[in-house]
Amino acid sequence: MQLQTASRKKVKIKMNIASPSGFGKTYSALLLAYGITGDWEKIAVIDTENDSASLYSNLGPFKTLRLDAPFSPDRYIQAIDTCEKAGMELIIIDSITHVWKGQGGILEYQNALGGRYQDWAKATPLYQKWLNRIVQSHCHIITTNRKKQAYNLITEGNRTKVEKAGLDDEIREGYEYELTLAFEIINDKHMARASKDRTGLFVNLPEFVISPETGRMILSWCQSGEEINSDGISDRIGRCSSIQELLDLYRMFPQFQQTLKPEYERKKRELIMTAPESELKTPILNIKPNSNGNH
Repeated sequence: MQLQTASRKKVKIKMNIASPSGFGKTYSALLLAYGITGDWEKIAVIDTENDSASLYSNLGPFKTLRLDAPFSPDRYIQAIDTCEKAGMELIIIDSITHVWKGQGGILEYQNALGGRYQDWAKATPLYQKWLNRIVQSHCHIITTNRKKQAYNLITEGNRTKVEKAGLDDEIREGYEYELTLAFEIINDKHMARASKDRTGLFVNLPEFVISPETGRMILSWCQSGEEINSDGISDRIGRCSSIQELLDLYRMFPQFQQTLKPEYERKKRELIMTAPESELKTPILNIKPNSNGNH
């Protein structure tokens, strides 16, 4: 045994995106994945949602692996093995809900044993084996899971009423705490927030729309461990290649909007000069021109 000074090494992100159906989990995961890898051909989607990921094939030539029932932990593990052996850099598992409550999943297996409390002694190790395979993968992994509306029955005297009680994850309680980062998409406008964040990148940030720039932020943290500061954001402003990318960066770091306002202005003018007509329809940063009148 030997004591060492704590230091964070380069890591592969293990994260989750959760939302009710129709809020954009798959699309957001793909944008994140591209931001992290910069190469659609290095992204694989393990698709348990009837090829829903293929609806976004226009984004780029990412790979898909259709996973049908039974949704046992071992079949998920085999799918991850296949993606790793194919040289993928990032794996999206869309979704993990089925390993918990789908046909052949953990809940069905526990019920088949008798549904008794003691039957979890056999079911839990299968879940843990599946979870360990995700956490220990040498690839970046983004998982998605569904959320559903939960309800409580409230009894008042002789009357009983139903009240909404928030959204429950359709996966075993505590799953996201095994990960580095977890996002929730909270509405059909695709606004997201961090529900768990060990990176520190998204702590106390306002709600935002997930974009490739979000993925690039995560990759920078994985590779360098450097804290996000104005110098780092300044470098990213200089690397922006489109108006939309600049807008995403501006929205992502409101704490630097005023400090870096001149740099955003300069980059905006540069991009407008060279942008194709179609991109000029993108909302332009709401930054006033500087004192010399340039726009």
